[in-house]
Amino acid sequence: MNVSPSKENILKKIRKALSHPTPLPFPQSEGSQSVFHPLQQEVEVEFAEQFTRLQGKFIYCINRQELAFQLASLIRKQDWQKVYCLEDKLLETVGGQFSDRITTTDLAGCDVSITGCEYLVARTGSIVMSAAQKSGRTASVYAPVHICIAYTSQLVYDIKDALVAARDKYGERMPSLITFATGPSRTADIEKTLVVGVHGPKEVYLFLVEA
Repeated sequence: MNVSPSKENILKKIRKALSHPTPLPFPQSEGSQSVFHPLQQEVEVEFAEQFTRLQGKFIYCINRQELAFQLASLIRKQDWQKVYCLEDKLLETVGGQFSDRITTTDLAGCDVSITGCEYLVARTGSIVMSAAQKSGRTASVYAPVHICIAYTSQLVYDIKDALVAARDKYGERMPSLITFATGPSRTADIEKTLVVGVHGPKEVYLFLVEA
């Protein structure tokens, strides 16, 4: 097959370029080093600042007794009549005082849902949940108000840390879904006007318990 002089010239340039590979312009970008600044303060404070910046409502509790008191006070103040909760440990916290308001079936008709979580990501103020939780995939999304109860032992700095922790926790039995919820649902699709609560809860409360 005859090759034209111009084509042969192009092929020579390609061969020459391949014989001298060009180094990566940003070699660190291909590594495992974080591109974000390291944590400058306590991880609890960082999470609280990022979470409230995203319109989340943060409540810190020094122990489970204060959690029960603060949670009961909130339910009374907001006058929530249908409280959806499936997780046994959380039912122990809220069920005693509000057994007549607890529902484990009527998620669509509830005023608020209460769930736990897998982890909290301080850098982004995100709540990490998974399909492995008893509350499942929908409890944190369908209710107009979502209350998440978490513990300081579940705090990590970055998303990568949460994924590594989940891998260590579940091994080969990773949940079919891992969700990162960052503040109340919001969209600005229509005329660039911010609307809260379109595709999920309008309000998100996070009770962080020292543990």
